Amino acid sequence: MILLAALVVLTGCASGGPGPVSAPAAAVAQVTLAPGDGATEVAPAAPISVTVASGRIDQVALTNADGKQVEGEFTADHTGYRITEPLGYGAAYTWTGTATGADGKQVPIEGGFSTLTPKSTTPATINIGDGQEVGIAAPIIIKFTGPVADKAAVEKALTVTTSTGTEGSWAWLPDDGGSRVHWRPKSYWTPGTTVHVAAKLYGLDLGGGVYGDSDLTSDFTIGRSQVVIANAPSHRMQVVRDGATVFDFAVSYGEGNEARNVTRSGTHVVTEKYEDFLMSNPPFYTNVRERWAVRISNNGEFIHANPESLAAQGSSNVTNGCINLSPSDAQAYFPTALYGDPVEVTGTSIDLSAADGDIYDWAIDWPTWQSMSALPAA
Repeated sequence: MILLAALVVLTGCASGGPGPVSAPAAAVAQVTLAPGDGATEVAPAAPISVTVASGRIDQVALTNADGKQVEGEFTADHTGYRITEPLGYGAAYTWTGTATGADGKQVPIEGGFSTLTPKSTTPATINIGDGQEVGIAAPIIIKFTGPVADKAAVEKALTVTTSTGTEGSWAWLPDDGGSRVHWRPKSYWTPGTTVHVAAKLYGLDLGGGVYGDSDLTSDFTIGRSQVVIANAPSHRMQVVRDGATVFDFAVSYGEGNEARNVTRSGTHVVTEKYEDFLMSNPPFYTNVRERWAVRISNNGEFIHANPESLAAQGSSNVTNGCINLSPSDAQAYFPTALYGDPVEVTGTSIDLSAADGDIYDWAIDWPTWQSMSALPAA
């Protein structure tokens, strides 16, 4: 009887169930600002955003000291908001708004930050304008008004998008009143290629406390293929358009009796042209009016009319380095020349080089050109 009583007691203790369990509390919205509240020296182009965990954003605005709202956009689920326009230098900004958590309660979105004040800003330009049609050897040139210390950072901010998937590379050339970076394809452009250039320079640290002044873009098109074939010993010049020779002119090249009179060998690039141009080559002549002048190098080389060398054209080279044509031939060629057309000169004693001006890009072999980038080769 005693044993039975003990068993009954044990059975009674084991039959009791667990007590009641409370449901988890709904989460409160957690707001994260980037940069954080009170941040200073923020780059104007840095990512600026608000994100909310365990909730969603009801409304939000970032305003400057004048109360002007900065443009931005929500994520699809309203858990994030990012600023979509660059901010100003040396400016204060304030967040306002609300978010609602999973608990159904609102929390404020509030805080602020300030952007940096640069030591200075450096403007830049692109050499090819929107809507321009250029020749198949045209380089893209971004020129800064001052030196760029962090060339790698700048190059990362540059993009070239082409309709034909063109292979090319940036290269930093010696400073010329400011840093300059050129982009050219490995081979001549394919005619008809459309090109978009974007330089995200505003707010970018160029090094040494200097920042980019503004973003740059350009959209342009590669025109027909036109190549000038200029072989000095032949005393002739051919213009080949889309594979067909459209002109074959008698010409005279540089006399070559001294270095200054040598027409440089190598691929020149047409850069500008003038119906009338005053040419000087001190101490030999100053402000001589020449007609139908097409510049092919900044060392003073032009393709132009010169009636004074007419007797030598087609038989001997007597010029000071330019390519001389008859007035009628020069006038016929002149309207066909585009910025960026290649002029391939051969058969002279001195090669085109950095000493001859700012566009000698095609005188540099491709591996060397790639090595002039501030970034490792892709």
